[in-house]
Amino acid sequence: MTDLTLYHNPRCSKSRAALHLLEERGLQPTVVHYLDTPPSVAQLREVLDKLGLPPRQLLRSGEDEYRQLDLADQALTDDALIEAMVAHPRLIERPILITADRAVIGRPPENILELLP
Repeated sequence: MTDLTLYHNPRCSKSRAALHLLEERGLQPTVVHYLDTPPSVAQLREVLDKLGLPPRQLLRSGEDEYRQLDLADQALTDDALIEAMVAHPRLIERPILITADRAVIGRPPENILELLP
């Protein structure tokens, strides 16, 4: 399986653990340091489709930006939430392992094993 992409934050212990699980199995995913190179709106929509989640479920509600941008407001549209995550990638839950047709959030890191053969 070579078509693996990991949205990764090397400062996050869960993200590091997920990468370690993959490497232990001899898998070398394409690692996307999404804080340095945030996804586009289209890319984030694709990830959400593969996750089968609405944007609100991908938000990290403990981040300062979440409060500053008042993202708890239930009146905000999915488009507004996606744009906030693209503009402030720290809001995106991590890690995310992506295959050609599916994705999973690695919380706990062992969740990524669901996508492996």
